[in-house]
Amino acid sequence: MNTIKNKVQLIGNLGQEPEIVNLESGKKLAKFSIATNDYYYNKQGDKITDTQWHNIVAWGKTADIIEKYVSKGQELAIEGKLTSRSYDDSDGQKRYITEVVCNELLMLGNK
Repeated sequence: MNTIKNKVQLIGNLGQEPEIVNLESGKKLAKFSIATNDYYYNKQGDKITDTQWHNIVAWGKTADIIEKYVSKGQELAIEGKLTSRSYDDSDGQKRYITEVVCNELLMLGNK
């Protein structure tokens, strides 16, 4: 059970091209977001789509794969862990962000 304490699995579509960052340390970082859709029916019987956006980050070889093979609109299966961090924006305001750190990636559908 210890392996599922902080585990996230998502299937969704990329909303934009991944951002690739090459750090001074030599590490590579890929940042992107995916949209997942959930459906429900309201009181009138109308089917409602609820879209959620998830921030994803990937490091190293996973980032290399994303840089070479992943593009906007593509459907992906992501597995990773949920992380939260904070930073100060340009106005000095503290901002909080929650991300999924991707450790496994599966490309689905057609490119």
